[in-house]
Amino acid sequence: MMNTLEHGDDTRSRILDAARQLFAERGYTATSLADIASAVGLTKTAVAYHFHPKDRLATELIAPAAEDIVALFQTDVGDERAFIGALVTFMVRHRTIIGLIMEDISCADDAPPGSPGEAIRAFRDEIYNRLAGPDPAPARRVRAWTLLGSLQYSVVKTVDLPETTVREPLLAAAFALWDSSG
Repeated sequence: MMNTLEHGDDTRSRILDAARQLFAERGYTATSLADIASAVGLTKTAVAYHFHPKDRLATELIAPAAEDIVALFQTDVGDERAFIGALVTFMVRHRTIIGLIMEDISCADDAPPGSPGEAIRAFRDEIYNRLAGPDPAPARRVRAWTLLGSLQYSVVKTVDLPETTVREPLLAAAFALWDSSG
């Protein structure tokens, strides 16, 4: 028989799994706590007991990627290809999380301090700065945003494929794009 703590952990895991799936399919904003509750077979109140406000769900779903984010930003900034390779690996590994935050990336500039949107903005801006470099020329700015946007869209639209199927062609495309406009 499962004790109360184990049951609570199982419920939280089921809620997180359902939220991850629904956010990837519908987007964060379009998914309500009631939708998640229905998918798990709970009441909205039960889901809210574990995750209220809904931002807590997003925060918990994003948290496992934190260690990989640190590793990504430890990549030598002077080695663009190594950084792009690490970025592609990160984005392929965390495709469901990228899908979760993609809609929020477009709204990140208006995110209030302390919100998940602020963290998303900081993450996006750091990746852009790594790609564009300090005081980039217009062509380099365009190239950095194009690469970042292409990677985001590609990983979200291939979430149903195995990582091994996605990583190599995406890496080749990323290098081709990056190398084409030197």
